[in-house]
Amino acid sequence: MRKLALPSIHTGDLILVNRNVPVVGEPEGLTDLGNGVLLAQPAAQALAALLEAVNAGSSVTPVSGWRSQQEQTEIFDQSLRDSGRAFTEQYVAVPGHSEHQTGLAIDLGLTLPEIDFIRPAFPYSGICQQVRQQAPAFGFIERYPAGKEAITGISHEPWHFRYVGVPHAILMTQRGWTLEEYHQAVKGYPLGGPGLLCQTQGRQYSIYYIEADAAGGLALEAGVDCYLSGDNEGGLVLTTWKEA
Repeated sequence: MRKLALPSIHTGDLILVNRNVPVVGEPEGLTDLGNGVLLAQPAAQALAALLEAVNAGSSVTPVSGWRSQQEQTEIFDQSLRDSGRAFTEQYVAVPGHSEHQTGLAIDLGLTLPEIDFIRPAFPYSGICQQVRQQAPAFGFIERYPAGKEAITGISHEPWHFRYVGVPHAILMTQRGWTLEEYHQAVKGYPLGGPGLLCQTQGRQYSIYYIEADAAGGLALEAGVDCYLSGDNEGGLVLTTWKEA
């Protein structure tokens, strides 16, 4: 058996940030995608692979990635002045509650002479749809789908993608879950019982939930591949895998 080093519940690819759950701290290891757009390293690598896989070339532009608290505040305040409170509360997260502050979220836009920073064009057709369809295989989800506004607290945003990693993005997409719904589902698979299963890309994954106050002394059999992520609420998500 080997004892696992436990991450903070506020770090990892699966952290939840929304209107009720604030971001804690700032990400490390940001990568510049160009034009000052920053993304956490694993997400940046996955995005580059995704865009290459669909031959996006210069047809798709990364519009907005990581934002500091100050930048998010400036964007929120500017939107209030320019577009009013109703629009802003639909499309701009309150500072301290924005996924962009995690470094795991990216707004993508179809490359046009002029790109709307708040609502870039990213239609359900052409190269944009190809990116969207392939995104889960590279660990990304469309974070704010239509019909889920009451759950996410944000209006439909076809341009906003969130890195959560594989297999989680695949499971969420297959089952039509938002990140909020996924976290709720995973809590039904505590460590010690059967895990939430997903077989993809030649691997068999098992996913478990661990209460933070019960995670001390966590150990797994030697040779078991695993990844631990905080959920940013009160626990950890353990993902184990083996070759299928």
